[in-house]
Amino acid sequence: MTTFPSSEPAISPQQTPNASSKPFNPWAIATLCLALVAVSCAPIFIRFSETDLGANGTVLNRFLVFVLCFGTGRIFSRLALPDQTAPENPPITRSQWLALIGVGTISTISLVLWALSLQYTTVAKSMLLNNLTPIFTSLGGWLLWRQRFDSRFLIGMGVALTGAIALGLEDITGTDGLLLGDLYALLSAVFLGMYFLLVEYLRQRFGATTILLWRGAIGVVLLLPVVFFTEGQLFPTTITAGLAVVGLGLISEGLGQRLLADCMEQFSARFISLFLLLEPIISALLAWAIFQEQLSPLTGLGFAVVLAGVYLAQSSSVALQATSAEPASPIPS
Repeated sequence: MTTFPSSEPAISPQQTPNASSKPFNPWAIATLCLALVAVSCAPIFIRFSETDLGANGTVLNRFLVFVLCFGTGRIFSRLALPDQTAPENPPITRSQWLALIGVGTISTISLVLWALSLQYTTVAKSMLLNNLTPIFTSLGGWLLWRQRFDSRFLIGMGVALTGAIALGLEDITGTDGLLLGDLYALLSAVFLGMYFLLVEYLRQRFGATTILLWRGAIGVVLLLPVVFFTEGQLFPTTITAGLAVVGLGLISEGLGQRLLADCMEQFSARFISLFLLLEPIISALLAWAIFQEQLSPLTGLGFAVVLAGVYLAQSSSVALQATSAEPASPIPS
C-alpha cells in the first residue's frame, strides 16, 4: 500500500507496482450520473437554507443530518447483522489517520467557502468557478506524487484560468459583492481538489461511508463552536430551511458524495472531477427554473471558456490516467 504523506518519495496510487487498468463498468458511469444529479441539487438547497441559517450553520446541519442518519444506520446494521467471517483489517497507519482528519478539515473549509460564495454571487458562477477543481486536483497530483504535465494540460489550464478571470472582471464594477463571491468559489475549488486526492488515497483502505462519516463527524466538531460564537443559530427555525438541510444531508451528502466516494474504486480523482464539469450546467438550469437567474453574454462566454480549458487540460494523457491500485486489504462497506 502507498504511504501518504511520508518522508519517502511520494507515489501515486496509479504508479504502484500492483496498479492495473480495471475493465470498463457501465454501471459505474450510471452511478456517476446519479451522483452528479444529487450533488447538483446542493446549491439550490443551500440557497433555501441560507434564508434562515448562515453559511457555517448550513454546512453544520448538512453534516449533522448525514452523521445522525447514516451513523445510526451503520450502528444498527452492525448490531443486527454482525459479520463474523470478515477478515481482520491491518491497523490504521499514521498517514491514514492524518488523511482521515484531513478529509474532514479540508472538506469543511471547502463547503463553508462555497456556501459563502452563494451569498454573494449567482448559482451558475459559483458552480462554474468551483468546478475549476480538476486543475487543482491535477496540480496536487504533481506536488504530492510528482506527476508530469504535457503541453495540452498546461494550455488547457491557462485557458480555464483566463475564463475565470473574465468572470471576475465582469463583477469588478458591481457594488453587490459579486467579486467576493467569485473569490470564495475559487478558493473552495482549491480545497475540493485536495479533498478528492485524499478520498482517492483513503479508498484503498476504507469504504465510502466510513470516509464520509469521518468527514461529517470532524466537520461537526469544527463548526459547532464557530457557528455558536459567530452566527448564534445552530439549527433551522423555518420549515423551508429545515427541509433544505435535510436535502443537503440525505441527497447531496448521503447520496451524491457517497456515490462519488464509492466510484473512486473504479475511476481516478481526475476523471471524476472532469465528469463533474457537467454539474454547473445542471445547477444553472435548476437555478433558472427556481430562482429565475439569468446569464449575461459575458458570463456565458466565460462559462464556455472555462469549460473548454478544463476539458482540454483533463484530456491530456497525464490528467486522464484512470488506473488504480488494487486494495491491499478488504474494503469495509
